[in-house]
Amino acid sequence: MTEWRPVVAAVAGTLLLAGCTSGADGGSAGDGTTTGPARSTSGADAGPSASAVAEDEDEDEPYTMAEELAPRTRSEAVAFVRGLTARADNFGSGFRKAQPYESDPAEWAVLDEDCVWQRQSLPGTVLASLTRRFMLPGSGGKGPVQVSLTVTVHKDTTAARRDMAVSLEEALRCPNQRLNATEHVRGLYSRADPFSEARNGVTDDDLIESGELLVDGTKGALPFDWFKYRLGPVTVAATDRIGAGHVDEETSRIASQVAQGVAYTAAEIDSIGGNSARDDADTDGKGSTAGDDTEGSR
Repeated sequence: MTEWRPVVAAVAGTLLLAGCTSGADGGSAGDGTTTGPARSTSGADAGPSASAVAEDEDEDEPYTMAEELAPRTRSEAVAFVRGLTARADNFGSGFRKAQPYESDPAEWAVLDEDCVWQRQSLPGTVLASLTRRFMLPGSGGKGPVQVSLTVTVHKDTTAARRDMAVSLEEALRCPNQRLNATEHVRGLYSRADPFSEARNGVTDDDLIESGELLVDGTKGALPFDWFKYRLGPVTVAATDRIGAGHVDEETSRIASQVAQGVAYTAAEIDSIGGNSARDDADTDGKGSTAGDDTEGSR
């Protein structure tokens, strides 16, 4: 197993900074850096996902999705995942949509017994799962960067928790995994941080994996990172594949930008059905505790 890469270890701290920074678009378009979505910021010029990050929220609470406000049917879940904002520049300057761009929301990726990823129909515990793909084209002798962002709506919080547990176990069961016909990763290392136990993340549960990407016909190993967050019954996951030719400082910056880009999606989900929505319901006399990360029923 490879050592825990410093770049991804640093991202664990970046996740918390992404949730507490005072600006949603404090980076420079010229150098491609961004700061993550703010937990306590206001103002019209909030950058990507402005409606999601402009809420005046308590930074001591995670981004979440109250179970009673989450989609309850497959059609509602498909509309939900497709309705989320998907801006390429959430991941940094120069990113654009890749082709194919979207997956079939009635399927998701499953790691089989031989440690090979396969597309399969959704199980009964999942309502919809949509993957969107982005890329930063290669230039100047540096290879392209590929990012895949997946939002999955589970039937309830319990199912989402189980999915997170399975994801954590998979790196132990399969430290070497075949992604597709030409790519595989080796030496995967996982780190999980529940918000209530370790303030390293911005959602109910945060998972980070790091490993080495090997591409058939390409010499040497490349960086590979995987981030997965849980917001009540919703999970948000992203992978980055960083092409050859990027120095360590660049791979660190790219990994941080990808983590922050996923946090933008988490902030948008929270704005739809998270802490602020729950507070509004309480004000209307509809007080509910389902969003406090208790296990829900189907």
